[in-house]
Amino acid sequence: MIEVKGITKQYGKKVVLRDATFSAKQGECVAIAGANGSGKSTLLKILAGTLRAGGGSFTAFGHDMLKEPAERERLIGYVPQENPLIAELTALDNLKLWYCNSRYDIEQELERGTLAMLGIPEFLNVRVDAMSGGMKKRLSIGCAVANDPPVLILDEPDAALDLICKEAIRDYLAEHKRRGGIVVITTHDEEALSLVDKLMVMQEGYLREVDKNLRGDGLLAELKKGIVG
Repeated sequence: MIEVKGITKQYGKKVVLRDATFSAKQGECVAIAGANGSGKSTLLKILAGTLRAGGGSFTAFGHDMLKEPAERERLIGYVPQENPLIAELTALDNLKLWYCNSRYDIEQELERGTLAMLGIPEFLNVRVDAMSGGMKKRLSIGCAVANDPPVLILDEPDAALDLICKEAIRDYLAEHKRRGGIVVITTHDEEALSLVDKLMVMQEGYLREVDKNLRGDGLLAELKKGIVG
């Protein structure tokens, strides 16, 4: 399982994260909803190791993710909002870079594995700078899971994507959960919330759990609660 306890982050006098805490077991998905600027991406960057925490802890399967970078690389796959791919290379060339030390064979993965499930063979020879947003996002996920990490951290993977791309990503995440994986995701998409076992709301750096079945006006009301007063 994973445990996030008391994560804080501050830039000068501006407090971005205040005691962010949650946990997840194998086969669970934790979704974090919140307004832009509430601290969601900052938290995920800290969990992925691309940003240093001000305080707190993050453990996964008994390992300290904030102090053991080798274990973090083995256990966690991270898909940021920003495109992590090399624009001048094709999908296949980007995959070769990520899979060079993987136990997986790219050809087999493209034929019947994760990469096939994500639909990457459809645009294998397309350069990244000629791809649609959905292609880039699916390829980013394909690269992030090259080492079959049990924990996936995804920052709004469904933003501005068409229905087919959203479905491909959702199907893959459901399969990852089925195999005992853990998913931590930020999203504004209610369809993606069908995957969740825990729903967290982030407001001005505060993180709290709400009813996982909240949708529409009910979820909107929770998102607004902490802003006034």
